[in-house]
Amino acid sequence: MGALLPLLIVAGCLTAVMGLLGALAARVRRRGTAGAAMGAALASYEEAFRTTSYAAHQEIRVQADRQAPLPSPRGRRGNGH
Repeated sequence: MGALLPLLIVAGCLTAVMGLLGALAARVRRRGTAGAAMGAALASYEEAFRTTSYAAHQEIRVQADRQAPLPSPRGRRGNGH
């Protein structure tokens, strides 16, 4: 029993940490706060280690922002007639 006790303690601590991380992940998903943080972290990683893909990504974002909005399907009058 003496050799089994440290393994049980480690397994219990690992289970507790994984449970807490799972609860934290569920809360972040519910609140919707993960998007901006993950986006910023991945952008800084790509800027530091993948400079060409980061530059290409920034150019794609700029081009997407520059696109003209689509015309209304109702036409110019907009009253549905």
